[in-house]
Amino acid sequence: MSALPGPIALVHEWFTPRSVGGAEAVVGELDRLLAERAHSPRLFALVDGESSRPGSWLEGRSITTSFIQRLPWGISHVQQYLPLLPLAIEQLDLAGFPLVLSSSHLVAKGVLIGPDQLHVSYVHTPVRYAWDQMHPYLERSALARGPLGPLVRLQLHQLRQWDALSAQRVDALVANSRFTARRIRRCWRRRAEVVHPPVAVDRFRWNQSRDATYVSLCRLVPNKRVDVVVQAFNRTGLPLVVIGDGPERRRLEAMAGPTIRFLGRCGDAEANGWLERCRAYVYAGLEDFGIAPVEAMAAGAPVIAYGAGGLRDSVRCLQEGESYPTGLLFPEQSAASLAAALEHFEAAALWRRLPPEGQRQWAENFAPERFRERMAAVLERHWHLHRERLRREGAAIATGASVPLG
Repeated sequence: MSALPGPIALVHEWFTPRSVGGAEAVVGELDRLLAERAHSPRLFALVDGESSRPGSWLEGRSITTSFIQRLPWGISHVQQYLPLLPLAIEQLDLAGFPLVLSSSHLVAKGVLIGPDQLHVSYVHTPVRYAWDQMHPYLERSALARGPLGPLVRLQLHQLRQWDALSAQRVDALVANSRFTARRIRRCWRRRAEVVHPPVAVDRFRWNQSRDATYVSLCRLVPNKRVDVVVQAFNRTGLPLVVIGDGPERRRLEAMAGPTIRFLGRCGDAEANGWLERCRAYVYAGLEDFGIAPVEAMAAGAPVIAYGAGGLRDSVRCLQEGESYPTGLLFPEQSAASLAAALEHFEAAALWRRLPPEGQRQWAENFAPERFRERMAAVLERHWHLHRERLRREGAAIATGASVPLG
């Protein structure tokens, strides 16, 4: 394999204190990988509010940003400039970087590069609200339901066109799950190989004593479908602790029965403690991958989840004959389906067939060092193929032969 070149550009949508999640964990590990295998990359983003924040992992780093950085509230509310973001990402000057690596869930993959540069993009998802999640997004958007509704729909149409077009400019696509790879194929007509994102499994203890309480831990927003979880536990009367906050909290609390407790936003130590001693972690959302279920397994907890999307990669279902199962997947995104799974889980005492050490052992497959190993292999392979292509093209030009396309 060829060593990675230098200098290297690492592109992300934005670095802001409000956006700390799985995508940022990926960027952090990519930064670490490149520093280990080559040298620290040059960072690019639409906006940066992190490098000046004390205690940030980006503190003191030089980050090249777009014109959005200088617009009113551009750093804190970058998404309000959605119609300008494709234009903004294309203004970043990446000349002089043989290798460009992007981490993209919106527009980062759309950077412009030259024919001798290699662009590999790690894709968290095609733009959900421009593609298959557009109609639920429009139903929830007050702006889309008002007089500006037709304009919102037009902007999403234009974003969808740019999204598909810009995907054709990338040399190699890497998806965070098989589900995302299928969405990439559907939306962009491109093939993507799969490298699961990193999960900090070492933050959790798996060998703690466990109780009979179930846990739901996520942001309380509509697409997480915590309403399905609450309704199912109302039916079964089983104890549930809901950890997290968001615009759905008041509605969810109003519908919750006496066996359900809402703790709001907890610190890491408290939230980890609940995962380390609960009977099972419960989730009803449709995820591109899903970090929280893997964190639950790292804490020794079985997972009871909606059996679709990225969780098909991360959770091995007990009822599907997996050699080393880690949870139970219910087939329909409904309270009735989840309630049936919970009742079966209790009646058959299935947690006894899902020991904590087995959960942790499987979760370690998603550890950050595994992610870096897999991404290093992907990058080195594509860089080798890229160099070979350039060599063949150079030889063809030197001899006057025609240069094959592709």
